[in-house]
Amino acid sequence: MKIINEPLASNYVNVFKRYFFATRPAFLLATLAACLLGFASVNSSGIVLKPLLALVTLLLALLMHAAVNVLNDYFDALNGTDDVNVERVYPFTGGSRFIQNGILTRKQTAQFGYALLACAMLGGLWLVLKLGFGLLLVGGLGVLVGWAYSATPFKLNSRGLGEFCVLIGFLGIIIGADFVQRGVFSWQPVMVGLPYALLVTNLLFINQFPDNQADISAGKLHWVARLSPAKAVAIYPAITLLALAWLVIMVKVNVLPMVGLLAMLPLIFSLSVAGILKRNYLMPAKLRPAIQLTLVAMLGHALILTAVLFWNAR
Repeated sequence: MKIINEPLASNYVNVFKRYFFATRPAFLLATLAACLLGFASVNSSGIVLKPLLALVTLLLALLMHAAVNVLNDYFDALNGTDDVNVERVYPFTGGSRFIQNGILTRKQTAQFGYALLACAMLGGLWLVLKLGFGLLLVGGLGVLVGWAYSATPFKLNSRGLGEFCVLIGFLGIIIGADFVQRGVFSWQPVMVGLPYALLVTNLLFINQFPDNQADISAGKLHWVARLSPAKAVAIYPAITLLALAWLVIMVKVNVLPMVGLLAMLPLIFSLSVAGILKRNYLMPAKLRPAIQLTLVAMLGHALILTAVLFWNAR
């Protein structure tokens, strides 16, 4: 099977470049979009944003996501799934390949992942001391879910709870970004952010199809492995329709302005993915466009809704 542009050790001689790309920086856009939605949520309530706090929040959220990515590579190397994954759709599935291709050792990867996690936690504690212990609840839950997603003995993704972790994790980022600015918990970021969290969940879900055989061999029994690919294909459009329905309801009850319906447009890509997945769920190489369109749908939705909320608050 031809693997597209996998990383080679010869291209990562520079230490900074090596460790930077080990975090899979392109995927950190998902966290950037979640933070922007959180800021837009609080701004839509008439609260003026504090730029420095927003920047610190964003940096800490990115550090946390980077830590989760690196630790996921480490634990997937331990359980062997990335080593035997010959159907991966790089760079979307099968990990960063930094361990498998000799760019970082398992030990270096673990040390780096836990160093990133420690930095995120220390920065988070500083915010807690500055803003109040309410932030500790959402931040602590985010750290626990992000770490336990892959780490032993929890291995939540192996127990069919990976989608729940992603949903809670990204909704938590939106809630946390809102809380840092608002100073109290509100239902507003939940109502604004749930469709985006569902769309990110769909990204994890579709990525499990190419990795399915390798994951089963390593004991990672996520939804696709438990249901079988043939049955699991129905879940992707169901999650998409749930996100769509929630967005419409939020407009109907005036949580979102009517123009917020524009954020439905990228979901057209998700609906087209459902057809691609149904036809090609047993042919991983043909799922690359479906994964790419899933990314376009989730990021497009977040950016449009963010723009709408900021514009409507003017």
